[in-house]
Amino acid sequence: MNTYNILFLCTHNSARSVIGEALASTDPSKRFVGYSAGSTPGTRVNPFAAEIAEMLGYPTEKLRSKSWDEFAAPGAPKMDFIITVCDNAAGEVCPTWPGNPATAHWGFPDPSQVEGSDEAKRQAFKDVMIGLRKRIELLAALPIDKLDRMSLQSELQKLSKA
Repeated sequence: MNTYNILFLCTHNSARSVIGEALASTDPSKRFVGYSAGSTPGTRVNPFAAEIAEMLGYPTEKLRSKSWDEFAAPGAPKMDFIITVCDNAAGEVCPTWPGNPATAHWGFPDPSQVEGSDEAKRQAFKDVMIGLRKRIELLAALPIDKLDRMSLQSELQKLSKA
């Protein structure tokens, strides 16, 4: 079975995109390798996102906020899918990605903006994880290697409503 690289993008690459990276990389289907980046990466990964990654069994030493330029540079892993998870990143002019990957916007509210108790914050991060997991599982169930580029693009965008 083929494996596919997915790059999750969010402006600061500290929360939602990090959760996407961890979920894709630990998905039981073993069909994906997850990556994450941002247009203006922060200085650190949000501790609640790191907590979820660790809970999923993703090596926390792999977690860091990175610029999306790393993935447009020569020698970077070729991406099969690019998914924006925040509205800001979706509206920005992205780099030109080698290989012409399928793209979609799977928007989620920013869990790092939730105020209140740690439990309220944890729940916001968990809600993002649940939504992303559902979409990744649906993507894994598709016959990816049998779909042409346009069909794959269409299916990926349909998942934004899942």
